[in-house]
Amino acid sequence: MTKQLELEYINKVLDGDRSAFEPLVVANQDKVYSLALKMTHNPDDALDIAQEVFLKAYTYLASFRGESRFSVWLYRLTYNQCLDMLRSRSRRKIVSITAAQEDEEDLDFPDPTPGPAQRAEDKETRLAIAKAVEALPEDQKQVFLLREFEGMEYEAIARELDINIGTVKSRLFRARKKIADDLVNSGTFPPTARQNAGKGVR
Repeated sequence: MTKQLELEYINKVLDGDRSAFEPLVVANQDKVYSLALKMTHNPDDALDIAQEVFLKAYTYLASFRGESRFSVWLYRLTYNQCLDMLRSRSRRKIVSITAAQEDEEDLDFPDPTPGPAQRAEDKETRLAIAKAVEALPEDQKQVFLLREFEGMEYEAIARELDINIGTVKSRLFRARKKIADDLVNSGTFPPTARQNAGKGVR
């Protein structure tokens, strides 16, 4: 869907035509769900987040200024919704990790599935990464989300954001470096992460 067509549907919705919102949902629902799934690693959570994102998008549609593509605005809404969920679950933690580990000591066979401690650690890592991405300047965050979460090629990102490919690569490089620095400084990743931050940007 082109940017112009997006704006036409949005204006129709704002003028009272609720049915005009459906094409916007259909055009973006797979991308929203995919981003939510990559961040939460849980299909049910991803579905709940996708539904919440479109509800918020409809409710706050008047706040969309059209400075970027509607799909990019949805990515930001999705990312923020995922971050809220990760933060909420991080506060609650996994109940009785120590007790669960003690119970598992009585088992006589190995369990190939991640234990409670590992699941908590993985969730904490995802939250740390999400916070690092959230701290990025908006222009770098847009490029990073489209490249790393949506898997878009540089040319597609350039078209999506109406910038040149060189700018895409530059913003992506700076985004990766800043995220790596934040994760190293917080102790989430080892110092070698700094050295690998810019690799792959060509």
